[in-house]
Amino acid sequence: MIGLKSANTYFAQSKLAFNTIIHPHKRNTMTLKDLGYNSTIEKLIKDNNLENFEIGRVIAEHKERYIVKNVKGEFEAEITGNLRFTAKSREDFPAVGDWVTLLNCDSDFVIIQSVIPRISILSRQAVGKIGEMQIIASNIDFAFLVQAVDRDFNINRLERYLTICYSSKVSPIIVLTKTDLTDPQNLHEIIENIKQRIKNIPIFAISNETKSGYDSIEGFVEKAKTYCLLGSSGVGKSTLMNNLSGKKIMKTNSISKSTNKGRHITSHRELTVLESGGILIDNPGMREIGIIDSTDGLENTFDNIFLYSKKCKFTDCTHTSEIDCAVLEAVETGEIDRKSYENF
Repeated sequence: MIGLKSANTYFAQSKLAFNTIIHPHKRNTMTLKDLGYNSTIEKLIKDNNLENFEIGRVIAEHKERYIVKNVKGEFEAEITGNLRFTAKSREDFPAVGDWVTLLNCDSDFVIIQSVIPRISILSRQAVGKIGEMQIIASNIDFAFLVQAVDRDFNINRLERYLTICYSSKVSPIIVLTKTDLTDPQNLHEIIENIKQRIKNIPIFAISNETKSGYDSIEGFVEKAKTYCLLGSSGVGKSTLMNNLSGKKIMKTNSISKSTNKGRHITSHRELTVLESGGILIDNPGMREIGIIDSTDGLENTFDNIFLYSKKCKFTDCTHTSEIDCAVLEAVETGEIDRKSYENF
């Protein structure tokens, strides 16, 4: 039997160990720069008179409950009643990637007082809600557009993702996964087809199983830059995130033998700082890709079509049936890819 003094010491040590596990912010050494803080964010804070607040970055969201990270560590958080009351739409609530001002940072549970203006917003048309925008993630520098080459590869879908990126001022990168499940000739044809329709976008072909191609993609990831993963369910986004991070962050599952489709596991967005210093946000797979308010995005994605449209006889030409439509003529002569035109 241990004495009372020894017992008290034992329980005190156990409590400390418990709090270290449950509340990792008590042992945090991360800086704001490690989370992507830069001079642009600093200027936005100053311009909006927010210098007197502690700030952090939203790294996860679970039905309006958030996990926020800053120099002190990770905290559970919720928004103030005032922020909830004054929000005009879901767009005004915090999203993963947001920089936010915080109250009550000396406790285990903090309050989000405001959202610092966003540098970039990856968004799409909210599913089933006409005219409403759904924020995918914010303050993104690059987006990995992930597609598997072994099953439902679709260039039309890639063009829709490109439109979202361009309208959000986010630089796109195409990542082709599961290259171990196809032959080199088919992979070569897929890459060539992409290059014919989509110009000047980096393309990485990788295998999550063999790690083939990982050296190139890891060398592309820059410290303190934020990357977002976009793609359908089952294309290997979570496995890619786990492999890039060097640890199992996201749950993954096998391909269904009956449907040859991936079982979707990721149910929320989460921001992770990689050992390389890059910052990566995973996303649930998107069954629908709704594009909203994206004129600039369309012009960049289908720049060849917009170039020919300037030669049309009518300024309000719809490029469907009009006389002297330069776009239709270019489609007939092969100067504009017919499939790209149909997608447009």
